[in-house]
Amino acid sequence: MSAHGMLMRTEQPVGIASYGAYVPRWRIRTEAIAACWGWEGKRVPIRAKSVPGPDEDTATMCIEAAQNALRRVAVAPGQIRAVWVGTESKPYAVKPTATVVAEALGLTPFISAADMEFACKAGSEAMQTAMAYVGSGMAPYALAIGMDTAQSRPGDSLEYTAAAGGAAFLFGRAENALAEVEGSLSFVTDTPDFFRHAHRHYPQHGQRFTGEVAYFYHSLEAARGLLKELGREPKDYRWAVFHQPNPKFVRRLAQQLGFSQEQIEPGFLVPVIGNTYAGSSLLGLAAVLDIAEAGDRILFTSYGSGAGSDALSLVVTPRIGPIRAGAPRVRDYLERKKEIGDYGLYLRLMKKIHRE
Repeated sequence: MSAHGMLMRTEQPVGIASYGAYVPRWRIRTEAIAACWGWEGKRVPIRAKSVPGPDEDTATMCIEAAQNALRRVAVAPGQIRAVWVGTESKPYAVKPTATVVAEALGLTPFISAADMEFACKAGSEAMQTAMAYVGSGMAPYALAIGMDTAQSRPGDSLEYTAAAGGAAFLFGRAENALAEVEGSLSFVTDTPDFFRHAHRHYPQHGQRFTGEVAYFYHSLEAARGLLKELGREPKDYRWAVFHQPNPKFVRRLAQQLGFSQEQIEPGFLVPVIGNTYAGSSLLGLAAVLDIAEAGDRILFTSYGSGAGSDALSLVVTPRIGPIRAGAPRVRDYLERKKEIGDYGLYLRLMKKIHRE
């Protein structure tokens, strides 16, 4: 099907009014995981990955990221009329994380709040919903968060990449934005490349099936469709951000789309903190906004198993300079780290040791 006529634009121009990131302090080097499973000497493209602390979960990390976003702007709580949390590792099977976050931020009770689920693109689903709320006039501001404490079965290949972290984005009208949304486009099919059944602790994945027909197909179609609809080419963009399951996939996707390594480098975080699932592409976007200048265009493309991609085109406004101050940047969290040397401690922090 052609993407023609599928471009999504809001009735009123909207944009990102503020943003905030969060990455836990704890890290485990992948060589420590490899040593436990007899993989010493085997090349692993991820140097280390972030791990939630003993007092951290998706809800607490969402609050941290959202507080960082709200520190950057003076917005009255009553102006924020929605909180959407995208995650696949929420603390409760039945109880929204969004209400916990909204309460902690002082935004309750007259507010919409819900959790989004679409694997690793749950965060971008939250972003699109926030855009729609603001763009329709239903809300002056809406908060979208993508955050995960990603789960992986001990010994599985996912254990080397499944990490923790994410970012929050406050959407508002374009006149108050640090980056205006030019348009978005989504591409979705029923492709079960990665899933977790109810009552199971860890997800299952389709090995090589997760590549061509899943990650690449959906990401390419969404990004190419958006570029075609807007009449743009990769050279029209200063930066590009993609979902980051592993370094190889990101580099190959960028190359197939025609983006250079320089264009993806600022948001290319997977080698140093792993794949933060619903927070992956959002955290990459936050890292790009940390250095972007007025007039820069950014192509943002998420991916979520199941499967689908959301692509957004953003243009940075002169407001970004003053707004950017006042909260930690992504690089501050990358540099603030505490290494876990013991695989057993890692298992305990990730609650992989179950005691009846």
